[in-house]
Amino acid sequence: MAKLEHLHPTGLFQNPAYSQVVVASGARTIYISGQVALDEHGALVGAGDLSTQTTQVMKNIGLALAAANAAFSDVVKITTYVVNYRPEHRAIIAKARTPFFANMPPPASTLVGVSALAAPEWLIEIEAIAVTG
Repeated sequence: MAKLEHLHPTGLFQNPAYSQVVVASGARTIYISGQVALDEHGALVGAGDLSTQTTQVMKNIGLALAAANAAFSDVVKITTYVVNYRPEHRAIIAKARTPFFANMPPPASTLVGVSALAAPEWLIEIEAIAVTG
């Protein structure tokens, strides 16, 4: 397992949803491509529903982590892309994402509003970086 240090720099707001700085020391870095709300057969999960799509995306990230012998506790950074982002989307995404990082410091995180993703029915895409020992 990697050594992760979640820093709390003086002068930066400490948001409970993400860490401002994560220092990772380990032997392996795992880069997970942006995941969307497709099941193992390529079928969309949660058409038109940001919460359901976010949950499926997080499940897909979990599967990718497991394939690399890693876990959510190894994730140091996520980047989230949301179609036609509005401020009220943040709470929906946080509620669906939070259980996957329960009882651990959250990773560093960036949220980006975009006009579209690769398919019109996709509402959210999340990529992740993990470090293991």
